[in-house]
Amino acid sequence: MKSIRRALISVSDKTGIVDLAKKLSELGVEIVSTGGTRQKLVDAGVPVIGVSEVTGFPEILDGRVKTLHPRIHAGLLAVRDLENHARQLREQNIEPFDLVVVNLYPFQQTISKPGVTREEAIENIDIGGPSMVRAAAKNHRDVTVVVDPADYALVLAEINRGGVQVSTRERLAAKAFRHTAAYDALIASYLTGQTGETHPEKWTITFEKAQELRYGENPHQSAAFYREPLPGSGTVATAEQLHGKELSYNNINDANAALEMVSEFDQPAVVAVKHMNPCGVGVGENLAQAYRKAYESDPVSIFGGIIALNRRVDRETAQSLKEIFLEIILAPDFEQEAVALLKEKKNLRLLRVGDLSKGVQGEIRVSSVGGGALAQAGDVKSVSREECTVATRREPSEAEWEQLLFAWKVVKHVKSNAIVLARDFSTVGVGAGQMNRVGAARIAIAQAGERGKGSVLASDAFFPMKDTVESAAAAGVTAIIQPGGSIRDQESIDEADRHGISMVFTHTRHFKH
Repeated sequence: MKSIRRALISVSDKTGIVDLAKKLSELGVEIVSTGGTRQKLVDAGVPVIGVSEVTGFPEILDGRVKTLHPRIHAGLLAVRDLENHARQLREQNIEPFDLVVVNLYPFQQTISKPGVTREEAIENIDIGGPSMVRAAAKNHRDVTVVVDPADYALVLAEINRGGVQVSTRERLAAKAFRHTAAYDALIASYLTGQTGETHPEKWTITFEKAQELRYGENPHQSAAFYREPLPGSGTVATAEQLHGKELSYNNINDANAALEMVSEFDQPAVVAVKHMNPCGVGVGENLAQAYRKAYESDPVSIFGGIIALNRRVDRETAQSLKEIFLEIILAPDFEQEAVALLKEKKNLRLLRVGDLSKGVQGEIRVSSVGGGALAQAGDVKSVSREECTVATRREPSEAEWEQLLFAWKVVKHVKSNAIVLARDFSTVGVGAGQMNRVGAARIAIAQAGERGKGSVLASDAFFPMKDTVESAAAAGVTAIIQPGGSIRDQESIDEADRHGISMVFTHTRHFKH
């Protein structure tokens, strides 16, 4: 254990600092402090020595330089057991520090403010603070470093018992380096964004733990949920849980998929998701109508599913939602009566996500692979009617165009290979994650049954051969939307012409693995 005789305190977040300093002082600890922290302690009647009194040098450059001095850093970095270090401290009349309590300028809070300027952001990049934290953390064999007010009580308790344990100093040092690493990562991200670079030569990202999870995809896998330091609105990470059990790993994944999908639509829309794939999507004149369409798309699979809505949930819609077992309901907001109704379902999770208009699909997506990671921009590409090419002799009717573009928005979010059948602004068949395209088509067609007659078909990638068109024709599909681009496109076009099916090429692919 290491006894504490001298402490250096300099904090931006002053939560609990007066109480800590008072108790340290009562224990006979000498306190050295800077700027605003020193003044707060003086005002509270805590005996404190200013940094300038220690260094013999004034704070200069508007406070940019105050702790960057050998009398500070030698006191942090000296190894007490080395006679050479001890001798040099004596020769220079430098007193070592045993405890460092430092947290950093509020860079994160600064850049989160609307309209913040680059100059404001730059001025909130801390230099002296990270230097002190890193020095103390490096020398944690002799120095205790504290960066989080939540650890004040722990450190005080150990000091009262005679000194801070080695294991505690090690944990606090690791936390200190995480603190400075996250701080630097956020600065690097901000400045990189200012330059417009998308894939820099080094990329450091940081997240903050939001929740310890019971387990991951399966009970034998440990897991936790982390959120970005500055998450946007309308996300699962920023959602407010109004009711229900704690979210699981799979819940969060499915909820995110549902939210991204429902955000595609401007009209009232409802999306039901199971295992990251839509099992029902409906668009209507109002939310209640949209939900009925989503439900009727697949009344079996929706059971136990996740529902996302893009409008405030009203009482009528809530009454329908209450009739079946659901895991989660996400929406921008809920009417009070709707919340009261849905809370009657004890375990149903209700998430209020706020404004969906900004969306998060454009964010960089990261997937881990053995020994590395893949990073790509989110798939935000949408297709307008004007960008499409009609490949067949027959052009789609106005009604078919509407359904084709609806189906195209849905298929973008279905795991590849993906096929979606739709009619009347609702899905009637979804084939997801198959090893070949015609297999996905057959699943979607089988699910649609009689509803396939008069429907349209969307495919996330081109047809490598004409078999998908043959299956679609047999099911009564009247129009198809697909990227095109296969060397055998003509075979599919000819087959569509033979059955009077109109086929549209988007020239855009939507693989989703």
